Amino acid sequence: MHVLLTRPEPDASTCAAQLEALGHAVTLEPLLRIERLPIDATALDGVAGVIVTSRNGLRALASSSAFNAALRLPIMAVGPGTAQLARELGFAQVVAGRGTASELVPLIVEAGRGQQGAFVHVRGEDAAFDLRAALVAHAIELREIVSYRAVPAHAFQRRTKELMVTGAIDAAIFMSPRTGSVFTLLVQAQGLEQAAKTIVLLCLSPAVAATVEPLVPARVEVAESPNSAAMLAAVTRVATLWSGV
Repeated sequence: MHVLLTRPEPDASTCAAQLEALGHAVTLEPLLRIERLPIDATALDGVAGVIVTSRNGLRALASSSAFNAALRLPIMAVGPGTAQLARELGFAQVVAGRGTASELVPLIVEAGRGQQGAFVHVRGEDAAFDLRAALVAHAIELREIVSYRAVPAHAFQRRTKELMVTGAIDAAIFMSPRTGSVFTLLVQAQGLEQAAKTIVLLCLSPAVAATVEPLVPARVEVAESPNSAAMLAAVTRVATLWSGV
């Protein structure tokens, strides 16, 4: 199966290698470019713990002057992949969520009981879920550090457009609402609506699937859980049906 992978780097290359190991052809079309923003060395002074809702936020923290202070704190990661990266970076106290920021809320509330000081959310410039608002009802103080911005692509690469027009792309992967939204806008802007209808759109969650609905796709598949392993399982499921096995 030929898969269009829309993730930004560096996760795109890692995911592409996993897909190729499963026997799929992969075309990389990162629809977002990650730009890290500076984090002050004193940004974590007096805090009770760190919250990261993406690997990009965690990488930005790891490259900052606040990283050594961060390593001494408990960290709550949005999903298994982000939690694994936190462990690899040297965090000793790691709590892993199931894959979405909303599902992280009960874990933060539990961790906040009896704690002094605020939690710090290391996040991107755009967020699909308002974590601060969700924690207000539980009297959890949250500071936010905007550690990166995701710059959207303005057009598909020429090769990608050619593959779409000729029907060579069988499936496309979307790991965030932002990538789904950018894909939808570019398809509409470049007149590729009919080409997109032949592609199975593989989405990490229902929220991601909602962003591609304006394309009225012929088929959308949602991963059973919002994490990379479940997405790879969804690819395998679709590939089995696609091949007729």
